[in-house]
Amino acid sequence: MKNKEGLALLGRYVLLILLGFSKLKLFYLVFTPLTVYPVFWFLSAFYSNASLLVANLIFFGGIYVQIIPACVAGAAFYLLFILNLTTPMKAGKRIKSLIFLVIAFLFLNITRILIFSSLAITGSDYFDIAHELTWYFGSTLIVVLIWFVNVWLFRIKTIPVYTDMKNVYREIVSGRK
Repeated sequence: MKNKEGLALLGRYVLLILLGFSKLKLFYLVFTPLTVYPVFWFLSAFYSNASLLVANLIFFGGIYVQIIPACVAGAAFYLLFILNLTTPMKAGKRIKSLIFLVIAFLFLNITRILIFSSLAITGSDYFDIAHELTWYFGSTLIVVLIWFVNVWLFRIKTIPVYTDMKNVYREIVSGRK
């Protein structure tokens, strides 16, 4: 492993640790407005009385929708960052991959919130069960699916963490000889 590769490896893992120290606050700071405003914009297009009352509370069609941190899914964004940064790849591919991961998850998450908003406004009997199923299983499934699409799209041949550890181990063993 060259010094440049070793520094890049160390830098990726240090970045992940630093992002983790923020206790996801950085992810919520960035992704809350990126989630709330598009949801409000779409609801405003269909409901003339839609109002953004406070930073994350939307009133439309006689109901209130509050987009709480769990709706923003900062932990899911962090997991996608973890998968990306613990997978060896060239910098250009990593940036494109990360952009794809963020945009894909953001799009699907906004779509999910809009679907739940429409279920809530219609008074659907399926709102509670759909919301709970998505809460427990859907978010994880969405993250896994997006990651696998990312792997296919960018032709990623390495495995998160494992490939890095295998390369480090190989360097240690070859250095002993």
